[in-house]
Amino acid sequence: MKIQRFSRIGFVMAAAGSAVGLGNIWKFPYMTGVYGGGAFVLVYLITITFIGFSVMVAEMLIGALGRKDTVGSFEALAPSNKKYWKYAGFMSFNGIIIMTFYSVVIGWIFYYLVRVLFSLPSTPNEAKEIFNTLVGSSPAIAIFCHTLSVVIVGYIVHKGIKGGIEKINLILMPSLMIILFGLLFYSFTLDGFSKALAFMFEPRWDKLTSEAFIRAIGHSFFTLSLGMGAIMTYAASLPKEASITKTAFIVTFMDTLIALVAGLVIFSFIFQFGAKPSQGPGLVFISLPTILHNFGYLGTFFAFLFFLAVAFAGITSAISLVEPVVQYLIDRFNFSRTKAVIFISFIYWVIGILALLSYTNSFKEVLTIFNKPLFDVLEYMTDSILLPLGGFLIVIFVGYVLQKDRVKAALESEMGRFYPIWMFSIRYIAPIALIFMMLNLIGIIKL
Repeated sequence: MKIQRFSRIGFVMAAAGSAVGLGNIWKFPYMTGVYGGGAFVLVYLITITFIGFSVMVAEMLIGALGRKDTVGSFEALAPSNKKYWKYAGFMSFNGIIIMTFYSVVIGWIFYYLVRVLFSLPSTPNEAKEIFNTLVGSSPAIAIFCHTLSVVIVGYIVHKGIKGGIEKINLILMPSLMIILFGLLFYSFTLDGFSKALAFMFEPRWDKLTSEAFIRAIGHSFFTLSLGMGAIMTYAASLPKEASITKTAFIVTFMDTLIALVAGLVIFSFIFQFGAKPSQGPGLVFISLPTILHNFGYLGTFFAFLFFLAVAFAGITSAISLVEPVVQYLIDRFNFSRTKAVIFISFIYWVIGILALLSYTNSFKEVLTIFNKPLFDVLEYMTDSILLPLGGFLIVIFVGYVLQKDRVKAALESEMGRFYPIWMFSIRYIAPIALIFMMLNLIGIIKL
C-alpha cells in the first residue's frame, strides 16, 4: 500500500512531536537536578550533537531511501543478507512495548490536568499522598485515564498521516511551544529565574559522576525517539525534495530547546520558594504542584498550563510509537488502518492495565517479576536493551552495510565538509557509546 506523504512543515512538526515527549518536560529537568545542573547539561548538549543528531540522520536516511515500513526498508536496502537484515526492522515493536507503560503515564498526566483545577497540595506529604493514592490505591481511576489515552492516540493514528498525525502535530506542537514559552516569559519576573539560569548553565564539576555521563548519553539518544522505528517510518513519508540533514537538525534543535525551556521554567518555580532541585522523578508530580500552591489562583492556572503542555508532548510522542507497527500490519498483512489500530491498541491497553496494577497494593505481589513490578520490568527492558540495540543496528547498517556511494550521494551535498565528521561518528563514536551504555545499564560494566 502506498504510504501517504507529509508536507515539509508537517513532517518537521510530526518528527519534532515524536522527539518531544515526557522525557523533555519531566525526565530532563529531574535528571539535571539530580546530576548537578550545568555540568550535566553541557555533557548532554555534546552527546546529543555527536550521537543523537548523527543517529537521527542515519535513521531518517534508511526511511527516506527505503520508503517502506521499517522491516521493508531494511530488507529493500540491504545489499546482501536481506532475509536477516529485515529482522532489524522489528525494532518498530519497541514502540508498542513502550506504550504499555507510556500510556499509563499519559493517563496520570490526564488525571493531574483535572486534579490541579480543584486544589493544589500545600505540603510535600500531601502531594505524595495524592500521587501514591493514584498509583497504589485507585486502579479504577488509573485504568480509566489509561483507556482514555489509548482511545485518543488510536483515533489520531486511525485518521492516517495527513488527516490525523500531521494535522494534530500542526496543532499540538505550536500550542506546546506557546504554553512553555509563555511560562518562561513569566518566570523572567521571578527572583528564582536567575538562580535557575545559574543552576542550569554554570557547571558544577564535582556533581558530574561517571553515572551522570552515561545517563546524559542515554537521554540524548532516547529523547529523539531513536531506535524504535518511529523516525524511520515518518521519514518514509518525507517529501523527496526535503533535506534529511536540515530536517534532522531542526528536529534536534527543537527537542533540545524545549527541554532547556522546561528546565528553566520548573527550576524558576522551585528556586522561588527555596525548594531543592534534586527531587528525582517526583519533581513534576510532587514538588512542582506544592510550589505552585504558593501562587494561589495563579498557581492553579500555571499548573493547568504546565500539565496541558506535558499532555500534548505525551500524545505527540505516543502517536509515533504506534504508527510504525500499524504501517507494518498494513504493508505486510493488508490490514485496513482501522483494523491495525484496533488490534495494536488492544494489545498495549491490556498489558498496560497489568503494568499499572503491578504498582497497586492489591496486585503488586502477583505482577512482580525478578523482584520488580511489571511496569519497571517493561521500562528497564526498553531503556537498557531494546532501544540501544535498535540504535546500534541503525548505525551499523548505515556505517558498514549500506553502500558507501549511496550514503555519500544522499548526504555529502547536504553536509559538505561536515560529512566525514558525521560518518566518523556513525562508524565509531555512536556504536562504541551505545555498546558501553548497554553494558553499563545491564550491569556488565559498573562505573
